[in-house]
Amino acid sequence: MHLFQIRRWVLESPPIEWAVLQLRELLLGALRQGPVPRHVAFVMDGNRRFAKSHRMETVEGHNLGFEALAKVLEVCYKSGVKVVTVYAFSIENFKRSKYEVDGLMNMAKVKLAQMLQHGDLLDRYGVSIRVSGQKELIKPDLLADIERATTSTSRNGDAILNVCFPYTSHEEITTAIRNTVLDYSKPLPVHQRPFSEAHIKHTIRSRHLSVAASRIHDRSRSPSPGGASDMEDSTSSSTTLNADSPPLDSTLTPKVDDDTNEELRSKYPDPESITSEILNDHMYTAGLPPLDLLIRTSGVERLSDFMLWQCHENTDIVFLKCLWPEFDLWSFLPVLVEWQWRRKKDEERERVARPAARRVVKPKST
Repeated sequence: MHLFQIRRWVLESPPIEWAVLQLRELLLGALRQGPVPRHVAFVMDGNRRFAKSHRMETVEGHNLGFEALAKVLEVCYKSGVKVVTVYAFSIENFKRSKYEVDGLMNMAKVKLAQMLQHGDLLDRYGVSIRVSGQKELIKPDLLADIERATTSTSRNGDAILNVCFPYTSHEEITTAIRNTVLDYSKPLPVHQRPFSEAHIKHTIRSRHLSVAASRIHDRSRSPSPGGASDMEDSTSSSTTLNADSPPLDSTLTPKVDDDTNEELRSKYPDPESITSEILNDHMYTAGLPPLDLLIRTSGVERLSDFMLWQCHENTDIVFLKCLWPEFDLWSFLPVLVEWQWRRKKDEERERVARPAARRVVKPKST
């Protein structure tokens, strides 16, 4: 019997389980007294290595990883974390064997159904499910289950479980830029004011043109008294009659002034107004709080194309050596405590720096 199985059997015995539960409640209560990260992300790495080291099927390793996720989610929401983002499936994982990919898809389908049927965790903490990624790569039957899960939990507003599936950060950034370009390629709606100066000018000119055209039309139809011999007189007099009317060339050739041209011209959003906030609004994480803490298990120290845009100067990135199925409260607790300690130090430095910034050095009197 492996050490992991012995440890699991001991911890699940009723007396030990009760004692651990009481201790966990005490520790989480203490954690809630200090600052708590609002947004935590996990790279759940090490399921395959765990299965290989314990001589079990790869899919079983992923199954144990899901059980570890359920426990970690409860710890997060109980301690006050509002958003948990998990790297469930990378687009690059489609390059793995068909057997493993199909096993992961089937497991996702089963686990989603279990969460909805026995959703004690979701209901207790008011968790809504969001799925971020290239959904067109998902099979239709699984996609229908995902849509059902997101719709059925959409009314929960206390916390969020953001599942990246299938996902890469490069694909997310590319999609955000593409959608931003599409938005900025659409002309802005032109709202013509009925009493604007340009509109009044255009209306007066149109009426004036119609009156002048009707006068010319009536004059051309009236008979000339002198017949053909008076043709030159009638022709020359047509230019002198109606002296109060504008010249023909100015009336029959309408001009569009700059104001009218500017009003009727299609306007597009200024690309210079694109900022990082605009791109943020087009990311999968739009509307979510900034990423405070990112944790990766298995000892691998890289982000693997995960949350590259969301990681900022205040994001703590922690790499742990334990494999994901082994990750539990006792692995997570030191990370949370250290994060709280750093936040308190930052707050102290800000309090010290604030009065110093307010000091004004008075010039010496001469």
